[in-house]
Amino acid sequence: MTAPRFKRILLKLSGEVLMGQGQFGIDPETCERVALEVKAAKESGLEICMVVGGGNIFRGLAGAAQGIDRASADYMGMLATVMNALAMQNALEKVGVDTRVQSAIPMASVCEPYIRRRAERHMEKGRVVLFAAGTGLPFFTTDTTAALRAAEMQCDALFKGTSVDGVYDADPKKVPTAKRYDTLSFNRVLADNLKVMDASAVALCRDNNIPIVVFNIRDAGNLTKVLVGEGTSTIVQNETQSA
Repeated sequence: MTAPRFKRILLKLSGEVLMGQGQFGIDPETCERVALEVKAAKESGLEICMVVGGGNIFRGLAGAAQGIDRASADYMGMLATVMNALAMQNALEKVGVDTRVQSAIPMASVCEPYIRRRAERHMEKGRVVLFAAGTGLPFFTTDTTAALRAAEMQCDALFKGTSVDGVYDADPKKVPTAKRYDTLSFNRVLADNLKVMDASAVALCRDNNIPIVVFNIRDAGNLTKVLVGEGTSTIVQNETQSA
C-alpha cells in the first residue's frame, strides 16, 4: 500500500500510549521514543500538530460511571490532557523540537490559549503545536477534538496512533481470525460501527475530506514508516479519494 503524500498532519495519540508498560501515569522513556519519531517525521518536511488523550490519568466517561457529574468528569479529563501535552512538550524540546502547547481552557501560567491563527503561524515556523484540554467543552472526546483541530488547521490527514496496526472487522485481541482492512470509506465505518474513532469525529473528517490513518504507535519507528507508505495501517477516506 502506498500512502498519500501529505504536507501537514495532525497526530492523535491515546493517553494510554504514554503509560508505556505501566498501568497508570506517564512513562518518560515512552515519551522520549514518541518524541524522536515525531522529530523524524518533522525532519522529513511535515508540518505537525498533535492531540493527546488523557486516559492514562483520568477518563471522563469512567469518572461519570462512578457517580461523578458527567460535565465535571469531562472537565477533569481535559485537565489530564493538559498534563500529557506538557509531558510531550518536555520530551520534544529535549530532542530539539520547538513546540507550543495551546489549551482550549485558558491557563496562562502554563501554556497559550487556543488561537487558530496563532497555531497556524507556529506550524508555518516549524513548531509542533500540541492542542490540550479538548474542545474546552464537556461531552466531546479527544477524537472529536482531533478531527476539529485537523479541519481548523487545514491538515491533509489525521494520523491516529493506537495499540493496533489498523482497523479490523472484530477486536484482534479477542478474535484471532479478525480481518484487517487496508482501506475503508467513512460511510462504511459509520454504517458498520467500526471502532476507529467516535462517530462525530469520523463524520467531521468525512465532511472535510480529511483521511484518517490508523496505525500502531507502540512499534518503534512505525510512524516514520507509515508516513512513507511502508508501514502497516488502515486509511479511512471518502470513496472518491485514491489510497
